[in-house]
Amino acid sequence: MPRFTAHDGTKLAYRETGDGPPLLCVPGGPGRAASYLGDLGGLDRHRTLLLLDNRGTGDSDVPADPATYRRDRLAADVDALRAHLGLDRVDLLGHSAGAGIAMAYAEQHPDRLASLVLLTPALRAVGASPTEADWGAHLGRHAHQPWYAEAAAALTAWSRGDDTPANRLASSPLFYGRWDDQARAHAAAETAEAAPAAAAGYDAEGAFSPGHTRRALASLDVPVLVHAGGADPVSPPHLVRQLADLIPSARYVEQPDAGHFPWLDDPDFLVDHLHDFPNPGPRAAD
Repeated sequence: MPRFTAHDGTKLAYRETGDGPPLLCVPGGPGRAASYLGDLGGLDRHRTLLLLDNRGTGDSDVPADPATYRRDRLAADVDALRAHLGLDRVDLLGHSAGAGIAMAYAEQHPDRLASLVLLTPALRAVGASPTEADWGAHLGRHAHQPWYAEAAAALTAWSRGDDTPANRLASSPLFYGRWDDQARAHAAAETAEAAPAAAAGYDAEGAFSPGHTRRALASLDVPVLVHAGGADPVSPPHLVRQLADLIPSARYVEQPDAGHFPWLDDPDFLVDHLHDFPNPGPRAAD
């Protein structure tokens, strides 16, 4: 697995897969190895995916200073990988909490950004989060499922501080558009892919400055694609659309019935909308 050296000497790893123009991909979690992204539903047939293991996750080393796990500071690792690849400007994709890192990169290095994809983005960076009403509406749509009672109870326990692998796994059906064998395997892999120290450090004090982020996004002058899952409780579509509305150059796409990992629910839909961005040909209205 290729490795490079970050600004503080930490050795970081990334995986390269596919063919076509390079797309640097930042995973979320926070603190989850990039392996959960897979090939983004076959996007690697059109783009060379450069999948970064954030520091302390996957095959990347643990940093000497845990303060460098903080969301805004992780943008420096993205820029170190850009430089390592010899790219003057980078096409950047961030998923979930990785979108928070991508937004930090857009704040700090807008001149080094060629395009930006925010895929089912975490929203705390712009001062938004799903409300109890949002969660209630989402839970209601699944109440008929045979797994619902166990998943809802586990989610309640998790939200009250009982953040155990068992509760995370039991609540997992709520985060996928389809709870099938592929989703079960994807959810079961989380424990092995998770780095608790990296997750805890991501949102340390000072990690978020929503007013500054909103102003930076409002002045961003590169193509931006903001992709929501229609059934995603973490990044509800109405809040993701508000994020898109902050960015003058943004295009909003909503994938029907998709959860927080939309490449598993309908990979063809995702690839169709991402494979030629930021230079799309004619396409029917979304």
